Formats: sequence, structure tokens, C-alpha cells
Amino acid sequence: MDEPLSFVVITGLSGAGKSYAIKSFEDMGFFCVDNLPTTLIPTFADLIARSGQTSRRVALGVDVREGEYLSHLLDAIRELRTRGHAVEVLFLEASEEALVRRYHETRRRHPLAAEGNVLEGIRTERKAMSNLREIADRIVDTSGLTVHALKERLVELYVAPKARVGLTTSLVSFGFKHGVPFDADLVFDVRFLPNPHFVPALRALDGRDGRVREFIMKDAEAQEMLDHLKAFMKFLLPRYEREGKAYLTVAIGCTGGRHRSVTLAEELKRFLDDLGYAPSVVHRDLERE
Repeated sequence: MDEPLSFVVITGLSGAGKSYAIKSFEDMGFFCVDNLPTTLIPTFADLIARSGQTSRRVALGVDVREGEYLSHLLDAIRELRTRGHAVEVLFLEASEEALVRRYHETRRRHPLAAEGNVLEGIRTERKAMSNLREIADRIVDTSGLTVHALKERLVELYVAPKARVGLTTSLVSFGFKHGVPFDADLVFDVRFLPNPHFVPALRALDGRDGRVREFIMKDAEAQEMLDHLKAFMKFLLPRYEREGKAYLTVAIGCTGGRHRSVTLAEELKRFLDDLGYAPSVVHRDLERE
């Protein structure tokens, strides 16, 4: 019997970073194919399994350009799993504002834009891709990510060793004024804590800096909040594992996403590291003005 393969199906909204994600997966050692007709995916899997291909990890790019073939993707995924292959669906998305900006900056035409109306094309595509989004194993919002940050995120998710095979945890710091992360399972608001933004000597720094951390964590309510988060995570994570949950994204938000949320996310990471979960951390809005 041929050795099973591990597939990542990369899909999502046009302009959300799929092309760059595929390049990142190539760099990570995956065998990558973009826009293979979905009806051919099981046949392709058989060929790869028998070819002696060194990498047993395969990344497939699938997007709205598949047209009528897109409807066959779910059948192809079921067939791969029936044959014993591991399959994960990664869905990339971004806010309308971010997508419109990217299309204007690159002067590319959206594949579904009628008469050049980018926003109409984005909304049409979001509706067309909604079923895929529902079955996705991971949803990554790239609105506030540079291409370099996206690659780092993918490396953390698919290459960096995890302390345990069970629950994969991710921590995201963000600013509420830039929107709540789409892929968050749990959201915590720390805007009630003292804000370093109003301290001239701290404003230009971020929550990873020791001076900012000291300013925030010397507040009794900040320490109490962190203690509550630790207790809640210690209670919750084993129960999620027991129920078979594979991924958990915890988002911590402040106003701008540069100070308080960053510090609390870093503090929580250290605690979860000690518990053996080794979460990935993304500071989504750190580079925003």
C-alpha cells in the first residue's frame, strides 16, 4: 500500500495572499500545485503517492478561478480522506477595506469584478466561497499582515514543532479600532487597563518592550486580569482537547493593538509554554500607525 500523503488545500478570497502562501509552502518543503482541476485531485494524489516524490506533504491552491470545478472540491477532499490521506483546508481572507486597497495598489483586476467594480467582485466572491469557509480547518485573516508576517504565521502553524500533538493554540493581539480577528475563538478586551499611549516616553514603544511591560503589569488590575486568563486557560484547554478540538485561537484586544494587548499576549504565551501548549503568537496590528 502506498504511504499516505498530507495535503493542505489553500483557498480563500482573491487578494488575501494565496499566491504568496503557496510560495511559502514551497519554501517549507511542500510539493505545490496551483489551480489543478478539482476533479483531478484524487488521480493526482495517486500519481504522487506512487512516484517516489521525496516530500509526502502537498499543498494545493484552489480559488474562484476553478469555476464550475469548485463545486467538486468537497467530493475530492472526501475521496482523499477515504484513501487514508490527511487533508486540511486553509482559508485566507481579509477585510473589504484591505482587499480594495490591495487591488488599487497593484492595479490588478478582480476575477469577479463586473465593469471594474472591485468591491462588487469581492462581495460576490465572498458569497461564492462561503461554503468552503464553513468547512475550513483554519481561517487566517491577513488584513493586518505583511507578506513577511504571513509567512512567519504559516511557518509557526505548519513547521514549528509543537510540544503536543493535540490542541494547537494561537494567540493574537489586536486593536479594536482595526476590527476583531475573523478567526478568533475567544476574544478578551483589555482596554480598561492603563494605556501607555498617553505616556510620551512609552508611546513609540510596543508591548514587548520591558518598560511598557513594567508600566502595564504594575497595575493591580492588569495582574488580576492575567491571573484570570491563566486560570481560565488552565481550566478550558484540557476540556477542549477532551472534546477533540484541534485548533484554538485566543485574541486579546486593546484600542490600537500595540501596547496592552501585546503585553498580555506575551505574558499568556509564557504561561501556556509552561503548560506544554507552545502557542504561536501574532501581533496583528503592531506595524499599524
